[in-house]
Amino acid sequence: MNLFYLLKPKATVAYLNKNNTVRQGLEKMKAHGYTAIPVIDDNGEYIGTVSEGDFLWHILEHKNEPPQQREKYCIIDFVNEERNRPVRTNVTMDELLLQVMDQNFVPVIDDRNTFIGIVTRRDVIKYFYNKEKSI
Repeated sequence: MNLFYLLKPKATVAYLNKNNTVRQGLEKMKAHGYTAIPVIDDNGEYIGTVSEGDFLWHILEHKNEPPQQREKYCIIDFVNEERNRPVRTNVTMDELLLQVMDQNFVPVIDDRNTFIGIVTRRDVIKYFYNKEKSI
């Protein structure tokens, strides 16, 4: 099976730009009901992922600052570059399964490190369930 059968293309998933403000990031996460969201740069390259916890810790670290001052912070100030490591399009299904065991989604990048979408844990589990069921 090819990864592209499970891929949710970039055009259909929410993501943040590294230059979005904290407020913009929180609003987008709330609007989509996400607990974590991919972050890309101006060239479309995948940077990392931010989670609700990352926002919470950032806000707590800057709680004594006036709200207007908090607008100067961008997602790049606290994005976690180690969480949700991306895979390339040639990843095997077994490798993908190992990766979704630790995260809800896996970012997918092409050979130029451009973010092209995500594969969700649910879709990978469904793939392996259907595969086992057909045996």
